[in-house]
Amino acid sequence: MASSMQALNVRPFGFNSTSVVPQRQPRPVIIRCSAASSTAKSYNITLLPGDGIGPEVISVAKNVLNLAGSIEGIEFKFNEKLMGGAALDATGVPLPEETLTAAKQSDAVLLGAIGGYKWDKNEKHLKPETGLLQLREGLKVFANLRPASVLPQLVDASTLKKEVAEGVDLMVVRELTGGIYFGKPRGFGTDENGNEIGFNTEVYAAYEIDRIARIAFETARKRSGKLCSVDKANVLEASMLWRKRVIAIAAEYPDVELSHMYVDNAAMQLVRNPKQFDTIVTNNIFGDILSDEASMITGSIGMLPSASLSSSGPGLFEPIHGSAPDIAGQDKANPLATILSAAMLLKYGLGEVAAAERIELAVLDALNRGFRTGDIYSDGNKLVGCKEMGEEVLKSVDTKKVVSV
Repeated sequence: MASSMQALNVRPFGFNSTSVVPQRQPRPVIIRCSAASSTAKSYNITLLPGDGIGPEVISVAKNVLNLAGSIEGIEFKFNEKLMGGAALDATGVPLPEETLTAAKQSDAVLLGAIGGYKWDKNEKHLKPETGLLQLREGLKVFANLRPASVLPQLVDASTLKKEVAEGVDLMVVRELTGGIYFGKPRGFGTDENGNEIGFNTEVYAAYEIDRIARIAFETARKRSGKLCSVDKANVLEASMLWRKRVIAIAAEYPDVELSHMYVDNAAMQLVRNPKQFDTIVTNNIFGDILSDEASMITGSIGMLPSASLSSSGPGLFEPIHGSAPDIAGQDKANPLATILSAAMLLKYGLGEVAAAERIELAVLDALNRGFRTGDIYSDGNKLVGCKEMGEEVLKSVDTKKVVSV
């Protein structure tokens, strides 16, 4: 199976806004047969549609992967499995053993979304979100890469002033399998006065910090050479160790400029002056919050993909948006984050850079031609649903030549 970390020798995800796609007349999308040749590369992909809008966006992304693969001589063998609320309803657990086994045996995993109101009152071990934590732990995907780029076509969709949002292109590198989400002891109890309490533990070992720091430094090195480590070292012992280890690892990367910022200040600076950031590295809970905040700089959480990588074995790729049960089944979902997650799957998970860039440029082309789902719609553009947006991206995937100007 593909080694996720080996794929980090490619350029980190980010659109090149100077690339344009030649104009051409719309034509039917044709899936070529090149993938059927004896020389075609073949990959096993586990699909986890999940809940809410998950099945809708996964269906679109699957079609895009198939077309891009057929053009680039790549064959995909898809294995769809249950997870989250859908798995709870069918099997009684949020992550069936069959699903985890299939994921481990694949070359990459593409996830739609999990969760919904229906399961909100379940006990913790029977919540869809528990299945996601179990999947991450089972795949040992410790490095979560979340890009946030403001596309020129969508700068007006940002809630920030244009002069603040324009040109933002940052990457959040989040530690994914440690910290307070996994730390022990945790649970419920009573204190010495008989009061009911809930407690969690923020804990990191040096090796966990070292490995995510190296991924962040490597990512920053391939971008603009600037890395900001976010912590709360003025209060938390776990953050004190975090900063100590990040500084130690920095000695291995003298070409990368390292800075440090407390998480409360980072949250403020992300909306005050986001262009000061290039690559951010932080722990699990801070990364969870900051990456969601960064997503809104771009105009919509429906635009942002993510990659979760291990030292070896399959990576997990998913949009950062939720399952949006309020619009599920209504053809209103934005599939672009899932399509771009598929592009990250190709680039970071499989090392198939040409196919990945074909998809990234296809998304840009569809936006250039004015197609918008409701979450990114503005006057003067064409409002489309999930399926039609997918169809327009498919048309753009078939573009033969990309011209840089």
